[in-house]
Parts: sequence; structure tokens; C-alpha cells
Amino acid sequence: MASSTFRRCVAAIALTLTATACTAGETKEAGPAAEGGKAEGSVTLWHFFSGRESEAIQDVVDDFEAENKDITVEVRAEQDDEKMRQAIAAGKGPDLGVSYSTAIVGSFCASKAFQDLGPWMERDGVDESIFPEMVREYTEFDGTRCAMPMLADVYGLYYNKDLLQKAGFDGPPESAEELTEMAKKLTVFAPDGSIEVAGFVPSFGFYENTPEAFGAAWGAEWLDGDLDPQIADDPAWADMLEWQKELVDWYGIDKLNEFTAGIGQEFSADNAFQTGKVAMNLDGEWRNAFIANEGPDLNYGTAPFPGDPEFYGAGYVSGTIAGISRGAENPEAAWELLKYLTTDTDALVKLSNLLRNVPTTEESLTSSDLDMDENFQTFVDVFSNEKSTTTPATEAGAEGYTGTMDTFGEQWQQGQVDDLTKGLEEVDEQMTTDLARSAPR
Repeated sequence: MASSTFRRCVAAIALTLTATACTAGETKEAGPAAEGGKAEGSVTLWHFFSGRESEAIQDVVDDFEAENKDITVEVRAEQDDEKMRQAIAAGKGPDLGVSYSTAIVGSFCASKAFQDLGPWMERDGVDESIFPEMVREYTEFDGTRCAMPMLADVYGLYYNKDLLQKAGFDGPPESAEELTEMAKKLTVFAPDGSIEVAGFVPSFGFYENTPEAFGAAWGAEWLDGDLDPQIADDPAWADMLEWQKELVDWYGIDKLNEFTAGIGQEFSADNAFQTGKVAMNLDGEWRNAFIANEGPDLNYGTAPFPGDPEFYGAGYVSGTIAGISRGAENPEAAWELLKYLTTDTDALVKLSNLLRNVPTTEESLTSSDLDMDENFQTFVDVFSNEKSTTTPATEAGAEGYTGTMDTFGEQWQQGQVDDLTKGLEEVDEQMTTDLARSAPR
């Protein structure tokens, strides 16, 4: 049974995403040795990947061990952020932790759950300019770099070329209006009115459909320069939501719910886009690898996700990040592994080719060894677009604001919001409360 100290600490972390107030168990923050020294011994690596993707991580870790024969890496797969957060708070975290969410960076930096990497980088001459500006931004908070970027996730539109051609379209939509028009024409209804094939599923909560992924195509901003919510003040949010609700209403939310409940899971061979049940779909660059593995005969293309034409070509960017845990038993070996996974061009290119995630150093992005077909090029271009956006870091993590917007989006599409302007003002108020609750006392 966990001690009361541990239970209080875990509860605090779950609510506020900070871990400075208490820990159950002694932790240490060793930091780098002044002269570097020799990295050796065993190092623990936790990551969230599974199946084929976990095998790809292990493949690159094997390469690291072959080059660093004095270091042994103990890999633990399928560890989500909450498991890692709780383990670090209990003093039982990994040496090196890998997260699927850039949104945790603010909370992990502020709480020192991940250690400040600045001293290691300065000692070893690792210049952050090797990373594109956006990934530099989402791997640090308030002047502290506690994480390194380990491949990026970039969102775009996948479209079934055969279904589009059959409906008379010779290319993907480039605006929200075109997306709506094409979605309607591509949709096939059964005699009883149910959906057999959806041109595009606009529902929040379906696969990768989130306010942040949609909103980026309108250039929607979350926070102002003072990190205060500005959802109601930015007309892009209302424009996006009105477009989304119009298409939801055309289908009928009940029909959409019935349709999405009856199709395949997102990360399965029965994924609705891969099986032709959805003609156009928002998804990340990794879908290219899933299609190659599970549906190699699918005739498909990719394009930027369409919203406001002013922002066409841009999109939402997130990604995999990694950091050295507070209390790491072997921080020097963890740093060597972290450097390898996030700055070694050969390692990043190999990971990108296996996972089909976008590499995150300038050199790896332009490597001649990077597999670059036109469907993957789309995501590299979106990643490089100066108008692409990510969710800004706060001490509350994503749960301090994106979760509130997710909840509102569900209510909105279900028809439970009578006044959009008032509803967005209430979203701002709730976000302000959540962000304040996480501030240091």
C-alpha cells in the first residue's frame, strides 16, 4: 500500500501537473560532471511506443549500444506520461523518459521532473540552433530547456484518390468551404439514412480530431503574450467552430456517432481511412507507415489540412520529446543516450524512416538518406511552414487549457451551446482558473 505522502503527491501531480511540493522517496539531481568523465553502466529508458514502433526504437537503441559498449540500456515500452509522472514523483522514475506530448514540457520543466539540460549542452558544445525554431520553443519553458526533440508529429489531410476521382475531383480541398463541398459529395448514405462512407468526419473525438489540430488551419491562438487565454478574443476559433458545426449538423450528430462507433479503431488495420470508409481524414505523418504496413494497395495522397485560405500550407505540430528524470541513477549515461536519440543525424534519419515521423534537426531534415516520397514531403513542408503552430507551454501542461477546449468542443457539436460567444468567454474564464491553480504558491 502506498504511503499517505505518496498518495498526496500523486493527487497533486494529477491535478496540477507539478511535482515540486512533495515526493515519496529520496531523489537527487546530480547534474553533469564538470569534465564529462566516462559514461558507463546501465541506463533505463522509458517510452510509450508499442508493437512495430517499439521495435524501431529498440533497433536504434541497439545501434547506440554497439557504439557505446560500456553502456547497457534497459528499455521499458508502453509507459504513458502519467505512469512516468507518478514514478518520478515517487523517486522511481527512469533515467531517460520519452513522452508523446509536447504539452507536458511546461509542467516538467517548472517542477524539475525533467532536469535542466543547459549545463550538459554547454559542457559538450551542443548548440540548440541545430533544431528548427518551433521545436526549440516546445522543448523549453521559462528559459529552462528540460527536454530535447526526438522527431515531430505534423498534421495534415489524407485523401483517397480513387474515391475523389469517382466523385469528379482531381485534387484535395484547399479551404474549409471546399472541404465541406467535397465531403458532402463523397458521402454515401444507406437506404435507411445511415452513413456508409463518410466524405469527412468532422466530429471532435474521432481519431485525431481536436480543436488544436483543426484550429491551426485557421491560425487560431490559445494564449496571449502574458499566457492569458484569448479564445473569445481570437475570431479564428469561432470561425473554425462554426464551420465544424455546420458540417456536423449536415450529417446529424446521431448519425455520426453511430457511424464512428461501428468502424475500426484508429491504430488498427481496420482504420476507417485505410479501409475506404472515410474518404478524407485528418491525421499525422505516421499514418504513412501504418498504410505501408497494413494497406499498401491504398491509392491515397496527402495535403495540408484546409481551413482559412490565408493559412493553407500550415498546420498543427507536436512531437516526441525526451528528458533526464529528476533522481536519475545514471544521468551521464542518460545524457549520452539522449544526445544520440535527438542529435545524431544517422539515428534520427533511421528513426524517421522506420516510424515516418518528421526528423527534428536541420541536418537530418535535409539528409539524402531520408526517405522522401510526395506523401511524406507534405508533412515536412507543413513542419517548415512559418505559420504552423503548436500549443504553448504552461506550468499546467495541456490539461490547463486544451482539456477545457476539448470539453467545450464536445458540448458544442452535441448542440448544448446556445451562445457561441458567451461559451467561448466561459472557456477563457475556466482556462484562467485552471492556469492560476497550477501557479507556484
